[in-house]
Amino acid sequence: MKAKRVAILSFPHVAMFEIACAVELFGLPRPEFESWYQCEVVSFEHAPLETTAGLQLQAKAVKQLDDYDMLVVPSWPASQSNLPPLLAEQVLRCYQHGKRIVSFCSGSFLLAELGILEGRNATTHWRYAQQFQQRFPNLNYLDDVLYVYDGQIGCSAGSASAIDLGLEIIRQDYGYTVANQVARRLVMSAHRHGGQSQFVETPVLAVPNQFAQSIDWALSHLNEDIDINSLAARANMSRRTFDRKFRSSFNLSPKAWLTQQRLEKAKVLLENEGYSIEKVAELSGFDNSTTMRHHFRKLLSISPNQYRQQFAANSSLSRF
Repeated sequence: MKAKRVAILSFPHVAMFEIACAVELFGLPRPEFESWYQCEVVSFEHAPLETTAGLQLQAKAVKQLDDYDMLVVPSWPASQSNLPPLLAEQVLRCYQHGKRIVSFCSGSFLLAELGILEGRNATTHWRYAQQFQQRFPNLNYLDDVLYVYDGQIGCSAGSASAIDLGLEIIRQDYGYTVANQVARRLVMSAHRHGGQSQFVETPVLAVPNQFAQSIDWALSHLNEDIDINSLAARANMSRRTFDRKFRSSFNLSPKAWLTQQRLEKAKVLLENEGYSIEKVAELSGFDNSTTMRHHFRKLLSISPNQYRQQFAANSSLSRF
């Protein structure tokens, strides 16, 4: 696989945490992989950039972005509508040429200002949600999600969810095994999905978190017949309280979440094992291969066999 060239856009007062996330995801050398991104932090400014707390950033000065396959916009001033002409021209040129563009946190303001998000789902950090919707009322703004990504254009919500979006991009480019290795180096889970809540009403509990324990149990027993009432009992909750807690945490019903997790397990097996489709369905906890195919078509618009073929180039299973 040819390494994708990544440009991380910097500018005066760029958010340091978000630009560091982008560098950690795409710019950190990873010699353990045969192929990896070729990444540079770029700027349309020629002088060092002033950033937070008096720090100065020296990026690679560029006049165009034609040499890159992917552009990361780590942030953007939420109140700025007067865009630097060259920067605006080049970001639009990336979009018009079908290149991948992703924004972290307030970076979605730049994409929206340029019209790149017209007709697409979009999100940003919850603290900017009202301002974003007022300035761009014609966008399909999604409230309370971690990120949205359609394969070419992506927006993440808060700062940390930039890593979730980055891991999803890595998974699509290099597969689950590589994405999980990167996640382990970041000491975080590789399984947070874009539809999850940006924040949970009660993030810290005063008693041992039996809800989390029930979720962990379900994840390690996906191949079994899991009854939602029994799962609620494991969390020491009534079914009604359990369902409400689930919705606030994952923005999904328990049943839909189980289906999603089983799909994720099936995708891992399809990428990394040579099992038959029937065996993959059994190990993933689906009633049968027909049920699994139904959910692949409904949620991913692709069959299990097509998924395996699509990712065969990134795994040792290309012979299957």
